[in-house]
Amino acid sequence: QVQLVESGGGLVQAGGSLRLSCAASGSIINFYAMGWYRQSPGKSRELVARIDSSGRTNYVDTVKGRFTISREDAKPTVYLQMDSLRPENTAIYSCYADLSAPTNWGSRRLDYWGQGTQVTVSS
Repeated sequence: QVQLVESGGGLVQAGGSLRLSCAASGSIINFYAMGWYRQSPGKSRELVARIDSSGRTNYVDTVKGRFTISREDAKPTVYLQMDSLRPENTAIYSCYADLSAPTNWGSRRLDYWGQGTQVTVSS
């Protein structure tokens, strides 16, 4: 069974940095993409950053130039380096992974989700 374990959230002052990590464990056949969503109270969930198996990255416009997503294929693990943080970046950040895993009858491609980690940026 695939599990995603996140770490790295916390409280930081505006202008500071945090690094989020998300490690996938379990039986994985193929990894297609991993990334981070966030949601704050009263707002819709939005995709913050995504990296695919070829290394291509996508970012929401508001974080371009400040956040960097990277991956380590061995586990696989995805990281989100967040610099120059702003109070409006406060949210619960959730990791997701688009991958295929074995089943009793073959394999299945699904999106898997982490439990979410709180990021709070104080002004």
